[in-house]
Amino acid sequence: MPQIANNAAARSSAKLFLCGDVMLGRGMDQILANPGDPHLSERYVKSATTYVELAERINGPIPRKVDDAYVWGDALSELEREAPDARIINLETSITTSLSLAPKGINYKMNPANIGCLAAARVSCCVLANNHVLDWDEPGLVETLGTLRHAGLAYAGAGLDADEAAAPAAIELAGGGRVLVFGFALETSGVPASWAAGAYKPGINLLADVSARSLAQIARSVEAIKQPGDLAVASIHWGGNWGYEVPAEERALAHALIDVAGFDVVHGHSSHHPKPIEIHDGRLILYGCGDFLTDYEGITGYETFRGQLALMYLPRLAIPDGTLVSLDVVPFQLRKFRLNRASPENAVWLAAMLERECSPFGTHVALDNRLTVLW
Repeated sequence: MPQIANNAAARSSAKLFLCGDVMLGRGMDQILANPGDPHLSERYVKSATTYVELAERINGPIPRKVDDAYVWGDALSELEREAPDARIINLETSITTSLSLAPKGINYKMNPANIGCLAAARVSCCVLANNHVLDWDEPGLVETLGTLRHAGLAYAGAGLDADEAAAPAAIELAGGGRVLVFGFALETSGVPASWAAGAYKPGINLLADVSARSLAQIARSVEAIKQPGDLAVASIHWGGNWGYEVPAEERALAHALIDVAGFDVVHGHSSHHPKPIEIHDGRLILYGCGDFLTDYEGITGYETFRGQLALMYLPRLAIPDGTLVSLDVVPFQLRKFRLNRASPENAVWLAAMLERECSPFGTHVALDNRLTVLW
């Protein structure tokens, strides 16, 4: 059965908050009120506190034992002002104390005692179909799911078995209707095939292929659950971390998720920076939302992509047909492990970058106090 999260919405339309990766583990976990064990098994870094220290070398001291709202920074006042009807994030962090390390080199986890950090942003749904939610093996995933359930936070894309992993989270809208969030992952994002959920096996909703048969199965699942007035979001973890190119296979899949499977939004993530935006048949495709919250602030390399910049996507969708009415995008900059409003210079850079990358897809970007997507 879909999991339920309550929110408010106008009946004629609904506004969503979408973002990319929210990684609250490792260094981020170390500055929260209840830091977990900092020990790491990475090749070069052996303590999560090192990632805090690396960030401090660039931007100065970062407070410790911060309150649950700290890391969200200026994003919270923006969310309060915008009052989205559903808040959907890709949670790229295991929430566990498990010591069952998956042999993959980079492993993220947040102490379950810090779950209030997600509640502080009033998150409606955590998408878990990604390449880090099983970093601490099945025990870590099971604890993550239990922690989210206990906190009243809906999730999608992972579960105790394949049926739960494939089931959507259902966010109730005031006045009727729901936002249905289905989570998917592709192996192109670095997800091991062994992470796929099974009949009796915890795991994620991994798309082993994107054949016509698989799309038909997804379409049947959506049709079985989606009712008049519902909006369906396909939240999908795909592709690599860097580079603006959208592979032809991803574009074809995005179009098929709309044309064949009946989705109203394709919410793509995995890239560490924003990628192009397309409006297909009146419906929104975000090919890569970029990172939103991470501990990467002090890590060098790929500076030309300005990975420290984060975007809050605020699409408004018509009800009942799900077409895109408007799309505002609010830029932020991660500094001292906190989201701050982007500087005018960074906002101009983001607008120019998105205009360059989006124009081949028929979309354009205007800059005022925020970015507005035109099509």
